[in-house]
Amino acid sequence: MVTDVINANELHKADPVFGQLSFDNHEQVVFCNDKDTGLKAIIGIHNTVLGPALGGTRMWNYTNEWEALNDVLRLSRGMTYKSAITGLNLGGGKAVIIGDAKTQKTPELMKKFGEFVHSLSGRYITAEDVGMETADMDLVRQVTPYVTGISEELGGAGNPSPITAYGVFMGMKAAAKFKFGSDVLEDKTVFVQGIGNVGEALVEHLVDEGAKVTIADINQERLEAIRKKYGVTIYGGSDLYSEDMDIYAPCALGATINDDTIYKLKAKVIAGAANNQLAVEEKHGKILQERDIVYAPDFLINAGGIINVYAELEGYDRKEIMRKTENIYNTTLEILSNAKTHNITTNHAALNIAQNRIDIRKKENKR
Repeated sequence: MVTDVINANELHKADPVFGQLSFDNHEQVVFCNDKDTGLKAIIGIHNTVLGPALGGTRMWNYTNEWEALNDVLRLSRGMTYKSAITGLNLGGGKAVIIGDAKTQKTPELMKKFGEFVHSLSGRYITAEDVGMETADMDLVRQVTPYVTGISEELGGAGNPSPITAYGVFMGMKAAAKFKFGSDVLEDKTVFVQGIGNVGEALVEHLVDEGAKVTIADINQERLEAIRKKYGVTIYGGSDLYSEDMDIYAPCALGATINDDTIYKLKAKVIAGAANNQLAVEEKHGKILQERDIVYAPDFLINAGGIINVYAELEGYDRKEIMRKTENIYNTTLEILSNAKTHNITTNHAALNIAQNRIDIRKKENKR
């Protein structure tokens, strides 16, 4: 066995967890490693005041472990506020598995990951995210009950992607109502960036309403399939952010609203499914406000998926899932109006509501 020891003088530069900018008083961060299956994973538990931390598992071929850690910290924090603002009795957590989901994911790896989840005794409940499918959650279910998003055949709510997309659609319509005076998206120019399961379902809603949809993705084969299926336009330019559009819908990875893109963006509304769309929340949220671009907070409008899997824990039916998801429209309008009234960013307005609910429960728990 060979052991590498970091020089003590270098420790202060590392600050591997607490020193991360994305660390936000997380309660627990778990590093999972298994040589036999090749599993390398990180579980982030941000906050459990409202209930157990629920959040999906993402498998992604990260450039390095710091990138993976940053992602799980940002994502788990987002789940805390997503559950809080949606009125669910859940905390925020997330997991990432480092690796290529197409070539490195195996049943053995998924079950070993499930064992790590089980070792947390319900503090963290996992679900499906990027690089995962319902079948993967079924494998995890073989070794732990702390998993949602399992197949309907096993008593679960199934794939949450269509519900996530419907919630984004509701939030987008509310943002359009606020910006344009009407929530009708017919003839509105919408750019959807990222056409995975959620992106495709969103495209279908938009096409059904008569929107002019342009799609972008790194997978050319996927683009052609969606173009053929829905009759939409594939983006062929080199700088999507500079294009004329009414609505920009980021549905892939986060941080696409950043220093390089924010001043080029010509969209009047931002409403998409991606998590953590603002690279730096306060800074970029303020710039959007100054530029009069309406931003529908991502952790609010993409909450349909967690509403869907929460049904497995609470036992409510499909009708209630749809009712809660449709209510994203009303909450979005409320937050956009609140932000305007108090001259704060929409992200700040949404965080205030979520944090207030957490603070109230925290006081109740101390009694």
